[in-house]
Amino acid sequence: MNGNKKNSKSYKHGIWLITFILLFTGHSPARDLQKPNVYKGTEDIEQWVMSEKLDGIRGYWDGTRLKTRQGVLINAPMWFLKNFPPFELDGELWSDRNQFEFIQSIVLDKKPSADWRSITYNLFEVPNAPGDFLTRLKKAEDWFHKHPNKHVKIIRQITCSNKDHLQQFLAEIESKGGEGVIIKNPKLPYHTGRSAHVLKVKNHDDMEGTVIGINPGKGKFENMMGSLTLKLDNGLIFKLGTGFSNDVRQNPPEVGDIVSFKYFGFTKKGKPKFASFLRVRGD
Repeated sequence: MNGNKKNSKSYKHGIWLITFILLFTGHSPARDLQKPNVYKGTEDIEQWVMSEKLDGIRGYWDGTRLKTRQGVLINAPMWFLKNFPPFELDGELWSDRNQFEFIQSIVLDKKPSADWRSITYNLFEVPNAPGDFLTRLKKAEDWFHKHPNKHVKIIRQITCSNKDHLQQFLAEIESKGGEGVIIKNPKLPYHTGRSAHVLKVKNHDDMEGTVIGINPGKGKFENMMGSLTLKLDNGLIFKLGTGFSNDVRQNPPEVGDIVSFKYFGFTKKGKPKFASFLRVRGD
């Protein structure tokens, strides 16, 4: 009997502690959002819609608050959130191509700065709204037509004629310094997770890994970081040793940080080939 009371008290204390952490740290459980798979070139993408893949910080609006993909509260200024709707939105907080570090420093700052003036919220989905993809986007478009906010944009969707059209569009985006293309089956209702109906298209692949070790450099990299030991989502562990600037080598990521890297296929053992560091992700 006493043991049950103790367990009950411990349970209630645990719930209270979790609630306190969520309220006062701005963290909440990461929401299962829609995620793209990698385009292989064999898919039938005729009459799908395509758009530029913006290289920024993903922002999920839950109807009251703006969060990162990991559920961390984004401290956007109130004027930035003016006229946001009571329904969900999903999009990219972005300023311009090749500005990821600048965007990240602004968006993830706990105290919003005047630099938020350069950020736009670029919508690519209206989660859980009824209808097909373009109908869902129309819901957001109609809302902001009646409730304007100059910092909100709807990402332009282009109907894809065929694979050649997709490759031409990708070449155009990359020639401007863009990251790649997202192509999507517009006929489906909203769904979460990865699927074969939302694809990212690039001339290289990229993924993320968790830093579990920082390895010292040798030779010209003596007294600096030489490589990072990463653990991938599938449990595979490997060393990432290229793509780092001297500044990153002198100020390396910390154990537990998430880093992204590009690669070109896999070895027979399943390790990413020609892997090269891109950035530390703070979202």
